[in-house]
Amino acid sequence: MKNSIYILGVLVGLLFTMNACQKDDYKLGELIAPTDVSLTYEIVGADAENPDGDGSGVVNFTATANHQITFNYEFGDGKDNQIAPDGKTSHQFSVNGINSYNVTVYAIGTGGIASSKTIQVQVYSSFSDPEAVQFLTGGSTKSWYWAADQPGHLGLGPNDKKYENGDHTYPAWYMAAPWEKSATSLYDCEFVFSIESGKLTFEQLNPTGEAFIQGLYAAELGLGAEGSYPFDIAGVKNVSFSPAASLATIDGGYRGTSMTFSNGGFMGFYAGSSEYEIIEVTDNILKVRMVQTNNPLFAWYHIFTNVKPQQ
Repeated sequence: MKNSIYILGVLVGLLFTMNACQKDDYKLGELIAPTDVSLTYEIVGADAENPDGDGSGVVNFTATANHQITFNYEFGDGKDNQIAPDGKTSHQFSVNGINSYNVTVYAIGTGGIASSKTIQVQVYSSFSDPEAVQFLTGGSTKSWYWAADQPGHLGLGPNDKKYENGDHTYPAWYMAAPWEKSATSLYDCEFVFSIESGKLTFEQLNPTGEAFIQGLYAAELGLGAEGSYPFDIAGVKNVSFSPAASLATIDGGYRGTSMTFSNGGFMGFYAGSSEYEIIEVTDNILKVRMVQTNNPLFAWYHIFTNVKPQQ
């Protein structure tokens, strides 16, 4: 659903742009479907002895077509689509072992007409963090809650190294006071991590059926100011791990692991992203960092605990 809305937004944006550029001519012109769509790929580290790659799971893709305006990639692993105007993009597949994925690229032409090409890619990923899995799940199923009684349980900092004093590694701009968001349903959230047969899953529960929507997204969705609003949070999501390689992870001495939730999953505070860098995880504390999708300068920080605080 999220990907469909995203694609629709891209197509509407393209139509708006074309109309805006021709103020005196409201005709869209000839609608031409892209032709000769091709898709090639290179698995990083692949060689005669390791045909499925070096274990990083990274694959470089190149798409070409005639009469296209842009390209939209769908990777078949539950992660978000990727727009690539020049047809080139990289993607990291992070399910452990050797796995096959159906990757589709959509070449989008005038009027939103799209042609597609699908290929199957077999990739090897060797990244794992069994200790983090144990902490998150307790070996079976475990619930986490906002550490609402702690300063900075929700925080904001810059996602840019140009700021001094390591500001890009901690919530330098804003730290929520204890129980600051009590007027919303944020603290009603319960986050359940489970492991079964080696498969890690995540589920967000909230009896109100609401999520806390960050201000820019609340405005974008026509909801008003930031706060709690009805939102589709239902469903069990798959969790994949990958190496965290951001400057914040390196400079801040984070754990070095990122976790990504499938199908648009997120942890109570919606800012567009399903990927979280793990700063720290223990039996009773989980600290993560997430970059806002529609404003990548914003890095949000969350602190969770396995015992629900009482006000």
